[in-house]
Amino acid sequence: MAGATLLSGVVAAGLGTAGMVSSASGAPTGVDGTQVVADLNPLNNSGVTGKAKVVVDGRKLHVKLNAHRLEPGLPHAQHIHFGKQALNECPNVEMDANGDFRLTTAEGQPAYGPVRVSLTERGDTSADSTLAVNRFPTAPDGHIHYERHTRTKQFVANGIKRGNAVVVIHGVDYNNNGEYDFRSAGRSELDPALPAEATDPATCGVLRLK
Repeated sequence: MAGATLLSGVVAAGLGTAGMVSSASGAPTGVDGTQVVADLNPLNNSGVTGKAKVVVDGRKLHVKLNAHRLEPGLPHAQHIHFGKQALNECPNVEMDANGDFRLTTAEGQPAYGPVRVSLTERGDTSADSTLAVNRFPTAPDGHIHYERHTRTKQFVANGIKRGNAVVVIHGVDYNNNGEYDFRSAGRSELDPALPAEATDPATCGVLRLK
């Protein structure tokens, strides 16, 4: 995905809120299965908070998510992470390996593991869509209200049901200029065509059995 799609002008012109999005209040309906929930807490001093809820029925997932105080009008990649070798938790400041006072996605990965489900608004939801910037929510007025049914691999569904998966939302405008740029944090370690602001984690929560 070209880095240009992350710039605010392109985002404003080319992205909307189409897709399976609705209010995330209340319990999921129409799905039987195991329910897990997460409180989303800020990373990188973003101030972003929220709640996530997933119902797992076999390989089927019903995901609901509310998040607040995000960078308005900018795309926010959001994923369910899980790894058999991961700590299955949110990262802490001690994981800032290079001491630059920010956590990158790669620095946090030992805690939350690799991307397993991409919480896009439409199309593919696999790890192949990790950086599908044009299909993630753009947080109108700084809020995301997301709901979607999808499927995942059985071992991922099992990890989610056990309370070992983590929800992460990305995107931090460190220099508060209303766009993702290279000036404050440089290039993303995930894709050098993208600003690090676009891929650094903004909030995180572990999905626990309710």
